[in-house]
Amino acid sequence: MLSQEIPFADAAIYRLSESLALVQSVDFFTPVVDDPYRYGQIAAANSLSDLYAVGARPLTAMNIVCFPVNCLKESILVQILCGGAERVHAAGAVVAGGHSIEDDEPKYGLSVTGTVDPRQMVTTCGARVGDQLLLTKPLGTGLLTTALKGEVLTETDIVAAIDGMIALNKDASEVMMAVGVSAATDITGFGLIGHAAEMAHASQVALRLFTSRLPVYPHALEMAEIGLVPVGSHRNQKFYLSRCHQPRPVDPLLIDLLCDPQTSGGLLLALAPQKLDGYLEQLRQRGVAAWHIGEVLHQTTGSLELER
Repeated sequence: MLSQEIPFADAAIYRLSESLALVQSVDFFTPVVDDPYRYGQIAAANSLSDLYAVGARPLTAMNIVCFPVNCLKESILVQILCGGAERVHAAGAVVAGGHSIEDDEPKYGLSVTGTVDPRQMVTTCGARVGDQLLLTKPLGTGLLTTALKGEVLTETDIVAAIDGMIALNKDASEVMMAVGVSAATDITGFGLIGHAAEMAHASQVALRLFTSRLPVYPHALEMAEIGLVPVGSHRNQKFYLSRCHQPRPVDPLLIDLLCDPQTSGGLLLALAPQKLDGYLEQLRQRGVAAWHIGEVLHQTTGSLELER
């Protein structure tokens, strides 16, 4: 069991041989958008993200479906499954089956399986002093989907965030494996603050985040300003903010952004300074953006420093 040797990975890892390990993960959730096809795409992309965070290649996916058959049309379920299948195929994997149950509220996601060379896989525990921190998707999906549910915004208003959630972390992961990084994690329910704190703890270092550099989806900070902050953000702030040092007080709206629980967020990468430009250039060639948001400071028990 590889997890006995490397406990800080974003997915379950089982070594099959010296050069091959099985990678598995599972995730599902209730709708975050109204369009069933895009909901399926987002849920599938989110489920695949743990595999990409360790550098694995997805192979198969199994549908996990909860659906109120007496309340919603079967055509809606078909659209959800088609959306999920489209993302699985875009990942180069196949849908191999799944399981469904009747439930009062729709829920959808995937159990995913892939492979990786355990000698090359990436974990959260390798960040080194001097490494630079990159983020491969903007923040704010929790704020925006909360506003969507509250009918403050429409799907047209948050199209950039929807496109971002649908996008796979495939390119970011493949370039990560080609260039070589020290550590990685995907940003999901614990928000940037939580996943960064876990990387700092796993690597026994301190991470400095420059809050003025954080990429943000349109309208997300506006929603924070009017108080449309998801419950998960409050939980993240309560649990993780005590691990943070603020030499100068950070704008509370940026704290909300840091704590915002993400759906199908990007990868947080720690890599050596000399590899930074090469990684960004290879991503640009694939039409993918990334943002330089921080650095690894020094050895510690694991903490965050929030700078403006």
